Amino acid sequence: MWKFRTMVRGAESESGPVWSRVDDPRVTTLGRFLRRTHLDELPQLVNVLRGEMSLVGPRPERPIFVKIFSESIRDYELRHSVRPGITGLAQVHHKYDETVEDVRQKLAYDLTYIRRMCWTVDVNVLFRTIGRVLAGRGR
Repeated sequence: MWKFRTMVRGAESESGPVWSRVDDPRVTTLGRFLRRTHLDELPQLVNVLRGEMSLVGPRPERPIFVKIFSESIRDYELRHSVRPGITGLAQVHHKYDETVEDVRQKLAYDLTYIRRMCWTVDVNVLFRTIGRVLAGRGR
C-alpha cells in the first residue's frame, strides 16, 4: 500500500511494531499536516488504479498485526475475502484503533460491509468519508 512517510525513519527500531497514538512524537511536523488533512492517503489511489485496492472496503492492516489478530480474534481473516479499501464502513462509524476492543468493533463493521456490499453502500461510505474529512473529524 502506497503512503507518504509521516514518521521519522526507524520509528519502530527500538519498540517494534506498535500503533500510532494521539500526539505521537515519532510523527514529523510535515507528517502531522499530511495526517490531519488526510493527504497521506492520496498515494493509495495508485493502488486503486492498479486493482490492488478499492475506494471502499476494509482498511488493510500491517502483516504483523494481521497475524496477531487472526490468532486472537474470531473471524478476523474473513475481512480479507474482499479487496481492501482506502475508506470503509468501520472508518466512518468508529474511531482510530487504540485497543484490541477497537479492532473487534471495527471487524464487526467490516463484516457488515462484506455482507451488504453494493454500489449504494459504497456511495454512502464515500459521502460520509468526505463529510468527516471536511469536518476535521477523521483520524
